[in-house]
Amino acid sequence: MANQLNGKDILEKSFKTAMRGYNQEEVDEFLDIIIQDYEYFQQEITRLSQENNLLKKNSETPTTRFRATPSNHQVNYDILKRLSNLEKAVFGKKFDDE
Repeated sequence: MANQLNGKDILEKSFKTAMRGYNQEEVDEFLDIIIQDYEYFQQEITRLSQENNLLKKNSETPTTRFRATPSNHQVNYDILKRLSNLEKAVFGKKFDDE
């Protein structure tokens, strides 16, 4: 969806006045707040879009795309093996001392 307005469009918008119309100063003050918010959100959208593109670009690099990760099975096996070695070291020495 394309933007239909920008800050300048909001600032330069004029409305016809009627006998029982709104207070023009209040409307202008409110439109000033809207312009500030609108410009802030436009800048934030641009910043986030650039950040998003950078993250996409970095995630597509060959180093991260083809990085091998160990399976859970392999990680669990390695942990159990280390635990077993620690138990042998701790309890083995304890039994040898007796």
